[in-house]
Amino acid sequence: MNSSPDAFLTEAAALLGPRGLTRDADLVSPWLTDWRGRFTGAALALAAPANTAEVAALVRLCRAHRVPIVPQGGNSGMSGGATPDDSGAAVILSLRRMNAIRSVDVQARQATCEAGVVLQVLHEAAEAQGLRFPLTLGGKGSATVGGLVSTNAGGTQVLRHGSMRALVLGLEAVLPDGEIWSALTPLKKDNRGFDLKQLFIGSEGTLGVITAATLRLVPQVAERVVIWAGLSSITAARALLLHCEAAMGEAMEGFEVLPQSCLDAVLDHVPAARTPLSAPHTWHALIEVVADAASAATLRESAETMIAAAFECGLVQDAAIAASEAQAEAMWLIRESVAAAERAKGPAMQHDISVPVERMPDFLDMAVPAIEAEYPGTHAVGFGHLGDGNIHFHVIAPPGSTRGEWEAGAGKAISRRVHDLVAQWDGSISAEHGIGQLKRAELERLGDPVTLSLMRQIKAALDPLELLNPGKLVALAPSAAKP
Repeated sequence: MNSSPDAFLTEAAALLGPRGLTRDADLVSPWLTDWRGRFTGAALALAAPANTAEVAALVRLCRAHRVPIVPQGGNSGMSGGATPDDSGAAVILSLRRMNAIRSVDVQARQATCEAGVVLQVLHEAAEAQGLRFPLTLGGKGSATVGGLVSTNAGGTQVLRHGSMRALVLGLEAVLPDGEIWSALTPLKKDNRGFDLKQLFIGSEGTLGVITAATLRLVPQVAERVVIWAGLSSITAARALLLHCEAAMGEAMEGFEVLPQSCLDAVLDHVPAARTPLSAPHTWHALIEVVADAASAATLRESAETMIAAAFECGLVQDAAIAASEAQAEAMWLIRESVAAAERAKGPAMQHDISVPVERMPDFLDMAVPAIEAEYPGTHAVGFGHLGDGNIHFHVIAPPGSTRGEWEAGAGKAISRRVHDLVAQWDGSISAEHGIGQLKRAELERLGDPVTLSLMRQIKAALDPLELLNPGKLVALAPSAAKP
């Protein structure tokens, strides 16, 4: 049924009440622009259901009135995946009121929480039970569980624990027809057909509205050792990673890399930052190893032995081992400040890419000089999670470029070229930030046709009216008729 917006709003207000539905511009406007400020849209209203039943009822109402729905968590995504278009026809469905941690099972090492639970709150709840949720990122104070699941978020601990795909044990979601699919109770072995939860993880709210998740927890860290190493090349960094993994096994928690230019940018941008080593190096590695209570006593000795052996093998030019938590945090501050420091240098095109892990050094050795040669005056840098093949590849504009103009002109051409190179190396144009609306055209341009066809078929089967997060990730083929 098609009807006027007023009829829909009247029914939605009756369903959700004054706390659950608002059109107040002052309350709605903060959620109309994405975190990076690249996309701004308009919305019919902001809906904030209190529970799964209200979400389901709202979705049914939206379906009846043909009102598009844009699910939104903390609005901290990087690809505009939670921002409505400018038509003003859609309702923003905020999950932030659904913020209950339903249970923390210490023996099973799992937590069941609603979609609006903020990551930092989950961290604190797990820590109170002597456990931890092993995924963290810079936006942990605003990112929500539903958003993390919907975008298959990663972070600095993927090397050991994997992305959200590896941490989600069960899901609850409202389907586009308003049905509630609940599979929150995990089983170690279950061969009753498709693993449907994986269909929703990373689907960016285009197939269903995630309302709750059961997540894997791990023992709390009793001891950690953080090491900063200076290296001669990115190839040496890869060799060092393999050396560390062989020596430390599952104790390896993180392995980040950055070139000297990134370190210099941070030292210029962050007053509190201090260089960990006395001399510059072409590349740097930040290594973290951890232990639970059972093996905490021997962790530092093992780490020292590991890095000493790396010196003997010629893998490391210099290294510093953090002597305190304050020193460890200071090292991580450098890594976490790289993106902001690079942005402060001027306009830049930032790419969240991955290639096969073993090929990442060769890719960077090829791509950096290639881009700088093709686009004179630019400066290309790669940094990030070498252990999982995910590098943040930034191309900084020539000096004097105007912010906004450069990105819209030369910057777009550069991004296409970077994505072409990634595709040629069998990589991904989105390693951890999702497709959203930012990269949808590039996914259509470079994606495998068979894969895209399967994605469209799934979308058509579950959401034939294209009401769930329209304009994001993938759309039905132009030839597909809407009912």
